[in-house]
Amino acid sequence: MTDVDGWAAPGAGQDEPRWGERLPPAPEQQQGGQHQPTGQPTPPGQPTPSGQPTPSGQPTPFGQATPYGQATPYGQATPYGQPMPYGQQAPWAQQQSPAPGPPPGWTPPPRPGLLALRPFTFGEVLTGSFQVFRRNPRTTFGTALLAQVVLLVVTLGVTGGTAAAAFSRVDSALPQDRDAVAAGAVAVTLLSTIVPLLLSVVVSALLQGLFVLETSRQLLGQRLRLGGLWALTAGRRGALLGWSALLTLAYLVAVAVVAGVVALGFVVGGGTGIAIGIVSGLLAGLGALAVGVWLSVQLSLVPSALMLERLTLGAAVSRSWRLVRGSFWRTFGVVVLVLVMIQVAAQVASTPISLLAGLLAGALAPTGDLTSPTVLVVTGAGYLLTFAVAAVVASIGSVVQAASTALVYVDRRIRTEGLDLELVRHVERRDAGQADLPDPWRSPWGDAAPPR
Repeated sequence: MTDVDGWAAPGAGQDEPRWGERLPPAPEQQQGGQHQPTGQPTPPGQPTPSGQPTPSGQPTPFGQATPYGQATPYGQATPYGQPMPYGQQAPWAQQQSPAPGPPPGWTPPPRPGLLALRPFTFGEVLTGSFQVFRRNPRTTFGTALLAQVVLLVVTLGVTGGTAAAAFSRVDSALPQDRDAVAAGAVAVTLLSTIVPLLLSVVVSALLQGLFVLETSRQLLGQRLRLGGLWALTAGRRGALLGWSALLTLAYLVAVAVVAGVVALGFVVGGGTGIAIGIVSGLLAGLGALAVGVWLSVQLSLVPSALMLERLTLGAAVSRSWRLVRGSFWRTFGVVVLVLVMIQVAAQVASTPISLLAGLLAGALAPTGDLTSPTVLVVTGAGYLLTFAVAAVVASIGSVVQAASTALVYVDRRIRTEGLDLELVRHVERRDAGQADLPDPWRSPWGDAAPPR
């Protein structure tokens, strides 16, 4: 009885070798046999039996196993337990490292125009608002500046002409009638300011609608001229003007309520009544301001819904309310930050010019005679330059403000409805040459608000 290694096992019979005695080699391993002894190389062309080691550096025939720790020419394996030379890797570690860049199967979101078609960050909304102005300055800045010039001319013509004609009667009136004529001139001048005020409301509303459309087209890689944008506003101008009129009416009502509270205290009379009226007016003003800011943010996306989805006014109000829900403070931050930036830029640009004009006028008239022709020319030039700078800043601000609210609107629809997928499909089909594509901005629910 023997074990698997060829040694005698205990308890063997008389014909078997004793314990510890090495068995003789098998007949096939004796001289003249078929196989070579263990550890000897096999002559070329002859197979190596299964289970016999192959010398280091010699290939193993197909189908034969190489014992663990023996080297093969293509792998050059290191025996088990031996350290690897410095700077070399084991065969199983010699694989190429992945190339730098995005993982396989990932593609960046397309950017056909203004921004990548994906949810926007806060910084992208701000930078994208200024890029709308930079990418198409002739249509955006040129249109806004033209509107500012028209408003300035109308204001000077209507208000200035009315004031000059009304106050010219004061000098020619009888002494006993001058007070009444002067009061009438002041009232007429104040009433004349309603015309430029209403015109500014109309112009601001139309500009906002135009710049919302321009922002949406730039996101898709398009840039339109003023004529093309104006054609897109067909059928939406009435709703946009109606919305601006409602906002103006709401502001006037709020101011009237606050003024009425203060006036009531003065009517009551006495120090206590006046104090109560002033304090009540301040509290009412703060409350109206807080409510006005809250409503302005909640309804800031109404122009975008009117122009892009072409909803009715009531549906657009409901649409803006739903889109802002859950993102009030982000929308508030964009609106307030853009407004503060515009106001600060206007002050920084106009204040040095006003101060310089005043100092120059004082230097030309050291005696205080401000009626000299030179002083009048310098003062007038200073005012005109201040108005020009203010008009330029206001023009840029109107573009940036409308574009920022439009980008917030697009961002909210991307986050809540997956609008970016629809925009990507539209861009791909358009670039493929398809014509008569549906408007990707239109509401899937038609002219009504989406279902709750």
